[in-house]
Amino acid sequence: MVNFRLRPAVAGDIEWLVELRAEVLRADLERLGRFDEQRVRQRLRDGFDPEWTRIIVVDGADAGSITARPDGATRWIEHFYLASALQGLGVGGAVLAQVLTEPHDGATRLNVLRGSAARRLYERAGSTLDSEDEVDVFLTLAPRA
Repeated sequence: MVNFRLRPAVAGDIEWLVELRAEVLRADLERLGRFDEQRVRQRLRDGFDPEWTRIIVVDGADAGSITARPDGATRWIEHFYLASALQGLGVGGAVLAQVLTEPHDGATRLNVLRGSAARRLYERAGSTLDSEDEVDVFLTLAPRA
């Protein structure tokens, strides 16, 4: 298991994050026939909010991001990206587990691309299928009792 820490995001993180997002999502978006070089980057630029985003730091280097954005009683996990070289080492599961232990009374929701390996990560954490379409799968983790 690789050690990590989470640091607050700053506005200056956006450019390397859009590149990380394009890299991480490319294979799934291509498989779905949805990869667009500009759109994959612009969607993060449009949705990036440093207030709710944290940067995953591994061995002193920025390696990913996770956003936990409140929306009424719901917490949305968004923009959860991890450098490809660190995937499958337990870092993502540990980051998600830490974020899910943070105080929140309502449900936690998220979406993944259909066929993405990331879905298993969320299901191991207890998320269940809410709905899906030809591109997205929406999952919900009920609040802990």
